[in-house]
Amino acid sequence: MERFAWKAMVREGKLEEYKKRHDEIWPEMKQVLKDAGIGNYSIWNIGNELFGYFECEKGVAFAEKCQAASPVVDKWNEYMKDVMTMVMDPQTGAQPKMTEVFYLK
Repeated sequence: MERFAWKAMVREGKLEEYKKRHDEIWPEMKQVLKDAGIGNYSIWNIGNELFGYFECEKGVAFAEKCQAASPVVDKWNEYMKDVMTMVMDPQTGAQPKMTEVFYLK
């Protein structure tokens, strides 16, 4: 199992809409995440900054590949563009990986 963290920004005044859309996440989007081996997924915010964390039971590379190949993820990203800003990694098509600097097991 590998861990993955990402960050992004919510557009000014759009945090409540961002939360609402995640409260109503599409079942097909949940399925893509599950098929990609993603679990224990949480998103946090401070002000307009977002921090996401999830665990990849099949590895990060597999999760990235599944998400990058999914038209559902493309549709979700398009749906979220008006409430958040996230630059995607051009090589993986997924969120850019953050570098781990500390881990207490």
